[in-house]
Parts: sequence; C-alpha cells; structure tokens
Amino acid sequence: MTLYSCCLILLLFTWNTAAYGPNQRAQKKGDIILGGLFPIHFGVAAKDQDLKSRPESVECIRYNFRGFRWLQAMIFAIEEINSSPVLLPNMTLGYRIFDTCNTVSKALEATLSFVAQNKIDSLNLDEFCNCSEHIPSTIAVVGATGSGISTAVANLLGLFYIPQVSYASSSRLLSNKNQFKSFLRTIPNDEHQATAMADIIEYFRWNWVGTIAADDDYGRPGIEKFREEAEERDICIDFSELISQYSDEEEIQQVVEVIQNSTARVIVVFSSGPDLEPLIKEIVRRNITGKIWLASEAWASSSLIAMPEFFRVIGSTIGFALKAGQIPGFREFLQKVHPKKSTNNGFAKEFWEETFNCYLPDGSKNSPASTSFHKSHEEGLGAGNGTSAFRPPCTGDENITSVETPYMDYTHLRISYNVYLAVYSIAHALQDIYTCTPGKGLFTNGSCADIKKVEAWQVLKHLRHLNFTNNMGEQVDFDEFGDLVGNYSIINWHLSPEDGSVVFEEVGHYNVYAKKGERLFINENKILWGGFSKEVPFSNCSRDCLPGTRKGIIEGEPTCCFECVDCPDGEYSDETDASACDKCPEDYWSSENHTSCIPKQIEFLAWTEPFGIALTLFAVLGIFLTSFVLGVFTKFRNTPIVKATNRELSYLLLFSLLCCFSSSLFFIGEPQNWTCRLRQPAFGISFVLCISCILVKTNRVLLVFEAKIPTSLHRKWWGLNLQFLLVFLCTFVQIVICVIWLYTAPPSSYRNHELEDEIIFITCHEGSLMALGFLIGYTCLLAAICFFFAFKSRKLPENFNEAKFITFSMLIFFIVWISFIPAYASTYGKFVSAVEVIAILAASFGLLACIFFNKVYIILFKPSRNTIEEVRCSTAAHAFKVAARATLRRSNVSRKRSNSLGGSTGSTPSSSISSKSNHEDPFPLPASAERQRQQQRGCKQKVSFGSGTVTLSLSFEEPQKNAMANRNAKRRNSLEAQNSDDSLMRHRALLPLQ
Repeated sequence: MTLYSCCLILLLFTWNTAAYGPNQRAQKKGDIILGGLFPIHFGVAAKDQDLKSRPESVECIRYNFRGFRWLQAMIFAIEEINSSPVLLPNMTLGYRIFDTCNTVSKALEATLSFVAQNKIDSLNLDEFCNCSEHIPSTIAVVGATGSGISTAVANLLGLFYIPQVSYASSSRLLSNKNQFKSFLRTIPNDEHQATAMADIIEYFRWNWVGTIAADDDYGRPGIEKFREEAEERDICIDFSELISQYSDEEEIQQVVEVIQNSTARVIVVFSSGPDLEPLIKEIVRRNITGKIWLASEAWASSSLIAMPEFFRVIGSTIGFALKAGQIPGFREFLQKVHPKKSTNNGFAKEFWEETFNCYLPDGSKNSPASTSFHKSHEEGLGAGNGTSAFRPPCTGDENITSVETPYMDYTHLRISYNVYLAVYSIAHALQDIYTCTPGKGLFTNGSCADIKKVEAWQVLKHLRHLNFTNNMGEQVDFDEFGDLVGNYSIINWHLSPEDGSVVFEEVGHYNVYAKKGERLFINENKILWGGFSKEVPFSNCSRDCLPGTRKGIIEGEPTCCFECVDCPDGEYSDETDASACDKCPEDYWSSENHTSCIPKQIEFLAWTEPFGIALTLFAVLGIFLTSFVLGVFTKFRNTPIVKATNRELSYLLLFSLLCCFSSSLFFIGEPQNWTCRLRQPAFGISFVLCISCILVKTNRVLLVFEAKIPTSLHRKWWGLNLQFLLVFLCTFVQIVICVIWLYTAPPSSYRNHELEDEIIFITCHEGSLMALGFLIGYTCLLAAICFFFAFKSRKLPENFNEAKFITFSMLIFFIVWISFIPAYASTYGKFVSAVEVIAILAASFGLLACIFFNKVYIILFKPSRNTIEEVRCSTAAHAFKVAARATLRRSNVSRKRSNSLGGSTGSTPSSSISSKSNHEDPFPLPASAERQRQQQRGCKQKVSFGSGTVTLSLSFEEPQKNAMANRNAKRRNSLEAQNSDDSLMRHRALLPLQ
C-alpha cells in the first residue's frame, strides 16, 4: 500500500512537471530551493475545454518584458548570495521559477507544484522509491505580483506554512495574519514621497502648482510619479522645469522667468541641494517672494539651501524624504542574458525571440515561443516588430543594448529592488538557522533547525523574527503584519529668534501604512508661512465657485483653471466649488439662484382657468340648447313637423347630443384614472348613437320614397322596432371597441415631465392610440355613410329628412374631425384635452344647429307652416315632380317622332297637370292672391325642365270631418283605379305614414 501511494504521488508530481515544459520554467539545482512566481506573460489564450480528451494547460500570450526583468533580479540575487563567502557558506541556493501569466489559475498551478514536492518529502519515501533525480522541497516562494493572485497563492501556501514573500502586492488586506499566516512582503502599502506630496497639496486645497526636478535619475522619476498622483487628485501643473548644478546661466534665467511669471504659488521640487543651489541664488537676487516650496528629502535639510540669507525667499518650505533602492551590478547582469549562456533560464529563448523579432535556428517554428508570437501578432498584441506571420532566424550575435525595451529600463528599480530584497530576506533567515546556537534557538527548549533538513515552517518562523542590514545600510525587519516599517516626518522651516539660523520644526508626519485618509497628520498651529504668517496661502488657478454655480472648463486651459458657471435649470449646487451641479428630483425644479430645489408647477385643463371656464360654459350652453329643443319637441310632439321628422328617433337623437355635450366635461379637470377611462368611451359611444339615429332616420325616408307600392311587409320592416334595432346594432359595435380597449390597454392618468422642464403636465395616457383610432374611425365611417344617404335624398321633401341640413351637418362633422387629427398630434400637455373638447363641442353644435334649429324656428315663429296641408303639399309636390319628369320625357319622345308640338294631360280628382312650352299664363294672379288661394284650397308649384315648364297643383278643402274622410276615401279609390304613374302611388303610400 505504501509503494502504491509512492507511485501515485510521483505520478501526480510528474503530471505537474509535464504541464510546465522545459521552455516554461527557470530552474537550477541546489541544496535549498526557492520558488518564484513572475508574470512573464500578460494573460492566457481563451480555449474551450469540451472534455472530449484530456484537458491541456492553456497557453500564455503577450510577452511582459518587465516581468522577465523581475525574474532576472531574483536569479541575480541568488547567484550573488551563492558567490558570497559570508552568507550561507558551503550552501548552494537553487530556484524553480514559473510564469503566472498574470492569472490566478496559472499561479495556483505553479503553487501546486511547490506543494506537491513538499508533500513527497514529508512522507520520507526514499527507502521505498528510487528517487535518483530527487528535487529538494521548496522552502519559500518569492511572489506574486498582483494582490489578487497573491491572495489565492497565500491561501494555499498558508495551509502548509510555506513562507511567501511578495515584491509587488500592496493590498492592506494581506496584512491580516489570521487569514494569510505565511505572507510577508517587501513593498509598503503605499508608494513613496510623491504620493505624500500630492496628499499634502490636497490637504491644503491647492490645485495649481509648478514642478522643478533635477535632470537625473532621482528627479525625473520622482516628478513623473508626482504627476500621476496629481492627476488622480485633479491637481494641475502650471509649469515643469529640469535643473542641474551644471546648467549654464541662460538656462537658469529661463527657469526663473517661468517661476516669476507663473500664477502658481506652490512649487514642488525633486532635487538635491547642489542641483538646486544655482536656481535659489538667482531667485534671491531677483527677490521673488511669496512662493511655497515643497521639498523632497534630498534638499529639505540641506545646508546649502537652508541659509538665513535665502530665508526671505524660501521661508515657506515644507519638506520630507524618501529613499530609492539600488542593485549594484544588476545593469551588467541584464546585458549578459543570452539563450546559449542562460542554460538554467527556460524563458531566455522566448525573451530573445521577442526582443529581436526572430526565432532561434535550433527551435521549431511551432515552438511555444513562436506560437505565442504568431497568436499575439494576429491579435495585434505582439511585442515584436515583424510584419509577416514568420520571423527570420536569429544569428545569436544581436546586441541587447541596441534595442529599447522595458527590460533594459533599469533607471527606477522599484519592483526589481523589492525582488532583490525579498531574496536576501529569505537568505538571511536561512543564515540565522545556519548560525543558530543550540539552546538559543526559536523553537522548543531553544532548539535549532537543521539547515540540511530545514522545513518551510521553520524558515517562516525565522522570517517573522528577521532583522538585518541590506546592501544600502538600511535595517530590514518585518512587523507583526509581515510589512516593512517606514514613516515620514514633515518639517517646516523657521528662523531661530536666538541666532537667526534656520531651524527645522516638525509639524506632522506621514504614515504610509495607515488607512487612506488617515496617513497624513499636520499640526497647522505650528506652521509659519513665510516665517511669520498663520494664514494658509492661496494657490489655485481660479477662485472658488459659490453655491448655485459649478466649475466650467475654459478651452485651452488646464482643468484647474475654470470659470464659475451658473447651474442650468433643473440642477442645483449647495456647496462651494462644486465640480458639477446635481439634478433636482423628478417632481422638483431648481430655485431662482439654483441653490435648492422647489416643487414643479403642476398643470392640467383646470375648471378654474379661463380656458377651462370658457369650454365649460360652451358645454353647458350646448346642454341647455339641446334640452330646450327637446322640450320644444316634447311640447309640440303632435304637430305635423315633429311627426314628419320621426318623433321617436328625434328624441333619441337629442338625448345622444346631450351625452355628447356632457362627455366633453370629462376632459376638464385633473385627470384621474377613472375619468381617463370614461371620457373617450363616453365621447365615442355618444357620437355613434347620434350618427346612428341620423343614419337610420335618413335611410328610412329614402327607402319610402324610392320604393314601389309599399306592402304590409314594407310597413312592418320600416317600423320603429327595426329602427331602434339598427341604432342599437351600430352603437353596440362602438361599445365592443371600447370594452376591448379598456380590457387590453386601459387609459390612465400620467404625469408627463418631458414636455416642459418646470411643469408637470397631468394628462391621460390613452393606452393604445390604435384603439383611439378605431373609435374615431368607426364614428367617421358611420358619418360618411350618413352623408351618402343624406346627399342622395337631398331632393326629397324636407319635412321628412332635412337632407340639405343633414348634408351640411355631416360636412361640418368631417371638417371638425379631419382638422382634429393634426391638431391633436401637434399639441401637448393640457391643450390636447382642450383640442378634443373643442372638436366635440364644434361637431355637437353643428349637428344640433343644422338638424333642429330650422324646425324649432318653424314651430315657434312660423306656426302657419306647421300644418298638415304644408306637409302634404310638399309630399305631393315631390310625387308630381317625379310624374312630371316622366310626362315630359314621353312628350319629348313623341315630339321628336311627329316633328310637331304635342301634349298629353291626365286628371285626377281635385288635381290637374298642364304643360305649356315657351308660353306663360295670360292671366296670372297676383302673388299675394296666389299664396292665399294655395293656403285655402291647396298648393300649386311650377317645375322647369329645360325646354318647358310644368305647373303642378293640388287642392285640399276643409268641410266637415265626415265629408273630409269620404273625400279622402274616394281620392284613394281613384288613385288605385288610375295607376298610370308609379310616383303617384308613393304619395298614397306615404299618407298613412304621416
């Protein structure tokens, strides 16, 4: 069973090794092995693992030159330690370094390799397994880069207490020793003094500064970092100048001119004392005062600058310091890299190919390096300069210094130095184990660990108690959180009252490990500006903007130079120097000075506003007039005019007009959900009921006059029941449309904020414009049919159908609703309701006036025309007109045939038809006498037909009632006997309908 476990674990380790081929690791044997995790690539290629075969390790893409330089720093430190006769003598450090590809998965894959080897060693299987190629355990790991990757790696390594020393992970969460037991780091939680300088400027609310830097490896990187930090804090730089102690006088004069003409009062200086001295002397000579100097550590306490004679110029200096790391010999080591010489570095081959855009002749074109390049080149992410898919072969004689890459950028070795320091920290921990005296050790009973069989947890114990001096002479020790200690003191220059010398007063400190916002502490009471003032100087490009305004960008100027712009309508600012105005809530609007928000004005078609009052008065007037007409028709319901106009349908028509006028009132007032759902159906159903009544009424009389001799069947179907049934069916269709509309998309009250900024329009959201279109469209369709029948019956007796007036009313109806469509679409807010109310009232008044006002006028003011004789006269006249047309047609045909003038006459009891061509009555009666005769005995009309005139006369006598009945009976019998003309029969058929 033990042998089986041995083989199983070895198989696992072999699989991990296979996953990282020879070109994917840097490895060197040694007595003690250190692990390394570096981002040699920026990422991995996306690959879909369908699991149809054994999953393969994903491929890394996009080469990272800086990552390779960090790896070289680790190898350089290990080789330097192995060459040292003092540090770990007779011991050799080896390494196993893997590429994390800047991903957690690759980092964990490499970490598993470290852990697996440690587990094999912990089982002591040498007596069972033939491990001739035994690789020692990894006792510590240097890495990784990102805090996220280090978090994952630390969770895994912490399970086995393998120490992890990160060189670039600065997250404060990694200081939690309860979660990350074996994690340490050589990088602070925050960056150097450039960050601290930016925090000081932000503390005093300055945003307009100038920068001066020494033209060397100290000044240029420092000021560049400050620019990055300043940009994050919206701090603008007015000028940026480089100086040197070797600058000629003309260059110094130009820099002083820039300082003198600048409006920035704060000047940040990254320089040493000797480099700054010529500039300060020229500024003193010109007596340029009123500037605040923010000093780096190199000159903050320099005796060359802190002189009493310079104090009137630079007396407002605030300064502190930060040091940078150096690695002697590292530059030469970087230049020595070569694939054939760096046999232990499997990444050197790919580095060479990526640097010179070529491939090594002994490597296949399908090698990982070549493949990586091809993929990255195709994606536009390759580091090479090739333009083809294949690279030329490398000669091996290329000069590494002739190519500018991030690998050779060694001027600011921040991360590289942290790697170097991490390796030395582990080496000094091993040195402590190597030199441990029994009885004085860190373990139980003062025991010491065996350097030849040292384990990872023992190294971790010594790292926690580490204390050594680095190559720069600095003390290196990790605190209880595994971080390096380092704080800054902030000083202010004062003039000593005793001897007049310059003294450095500590006015605060900067803790790089504190939480953000708590790192800087300044005691403003101790600061003297210019040596005597307590008031903080002003160094902004623009004055602060008052509440109600915001900072506005000035074209061509930095963002810190702004103008104060009033907040736009609907926005406000209640603070000084606001970068942006805040929007008011949806139901609010900005005040006049834009410092607060006030409720928006709410508008709708109100009952109390003049427009609403006017529309209400017109609607009430329409209701009153309709009610008046209905009262007149009710009172005179037995008169011939009312009977002739189909009394029952007229009542229903007037009721529908009352509904039309009343429905307009639903559009006035604050819209509620119930009014929104009621107003359109009420309007639509009312108008359809009205149009249906007119349609049925007109169609009935038209059918009567155009039919042959009516039978009892005709009379049955022309009765009131059928008329009301047709009205109901037409109205029912509209009711169905309204019900479907209300069920599927019911209208609702809606607060519209988009039409006007300061106003909320409360309107009705119709729910479905298609449904509204169907409602109006169906009404217009019925009106069109009604117009057709009215136009067709325009020559019928007006007592029966009022054809002319109905035609005019339908024309008015169409004009109103055709005009309504564009007006409805082009208006907004409360005027939408007003437009519809106007359309309803106009159409309703048109129908009422055209159909009923003429009748009311006759009933009230012309009672002489409201008689049975007048009605019968107009009815008979229509019949005789039709007969006359027929007679004239026959006469014209006979005349053409005989070429002579002829005529024919017919007579009926008490009636005669005469035709005279081109002749007049030789003895005409006066007009008054003629009207009197017609009133007494009947009526007589003349009808012209182009070539002739036909005179129609019909007389009615008024004897006693019995004689009248007999005469009518004889007349009907006579008409039935003489059925020579169909139109006369219609007259007979209409008599009982009256």
